[in-house]
Amino acid sequence: MPILRALAILSLLCVPFSLLAEDGTDPSKWTKHQFSGRPLEGLRVALDAGHYRLKPGAMSARGVPELSFNLATTRVIAGVLEKAGAMVILVNGDGTVSSLAERPEIAARENADVFISIHHDSVNDKYLRKWVHGGTERDYADHFRGYSVFASSKNAKAEMSRSLALRVGSALFAAGLRPTLHHAEPIQGENRPLLDERTGVYEFSDLVVLKSAKLPAILLECGVIIHRDEETLVQRPDYQDLLGHALVKALAEVFTAEKGGKKGLMKLFGR
Repeated sequence: MPILRALAILSLLCVPFSLLAEDGTDPSKWTKHQFSGRPLEGLRVALDAGHYRLKPGAMSARGVPELSFNLATTRVIAGVLEKAGAMVILVNGDGTVSSLAERPEIAARENADVFISIHHDSVNDKYLRKWVHGGTERDYADHFRGYSVFASSKNAKAEMSRSLALRVGSALFAAGLRPTLHHAEPIQGENRPLLDERTGVYEFSDLVVLKSAKLPAILLECGVIIHRDEETLVQRPDYQDLLGHALVKALAEVFTAEKGGKKGLMKLFGR
């Protein structure tokens, strides 16, 4: 067996099996949650692009800062939500808002009904390996891939935040995507309690943008950009569009179910 292949297998065996998510990367298996009409009519959604220019977040396997991914994906999701009738409030749309606590405050000043922070993920340093891309040695980690959703029990609207996080996780899973479970690993910097293991929803009590918000708030990690294949996947317009449609479904279920009841929701999403 070639040495490099043997080392790769050994490194994989060091990862707890429970943390290896089922693959959800085949676009032919994705199911976009289609909607008709404007199911989010009247809903004011604050979309926060995570991080800022001076601290742009995680670095991808090819050396692109997370902020670039966050801004691009936030814009696509905003377009989908607007088509669904939502009034979208872009928070940190130019990457200059440095204060985490200020972000939900901006949303509140704009009378937002809900706050969603958009991010892209990395992993613990112990999983990092080296490769050369474009003549430069960079870090990568191909152990974990997938989305994750976070809510905080310290949020002022904790029950609704938790409900939304669970609905978002469920919608993403139903769309054919699969979560990463590495944030539950019992190590420093992770060890986040899972609210739903199947759909990748976590409790993160002290996440500043969530616990300081006076309105329902969640954080969505759209994918693991230190994973070489996932880095390219999350940049696909159809992937970003899929995320947007899943958010529409979840938001409609949490915020507008009382308007049309179960029958109304079935009509909205073609069921």
